[in-house]
Amino acid sequence: MKDGQVVYRIVIEKGEDFGYVAHCPAIPGCHSQGNTIEEAIENIKDAIRGCLSALDEGLITERRELASIEIAV
Repeated sequence: MKDGQVVYRIVIEKGEDFGYVAHCPAIPGCHSQGNTIEEAIENIKDAIRGCLSALDEGLITERRELASIEIAV
């Protein structure tokens, strides 16, 4: 990770019809897809950049603060 970069957790799921679907739970509506997991990851990075730009411009107003923890069951 480079200085100044922010880390976002993403979720990748096998698509129902084809490929893989990725989304960033911290940014509502931030979704992408790809034919491979690697392509889905690169595409969600672009989607996150676009959503962050829209947030900066006030085009998107909702942003969620999330925490990720592990629990034993």
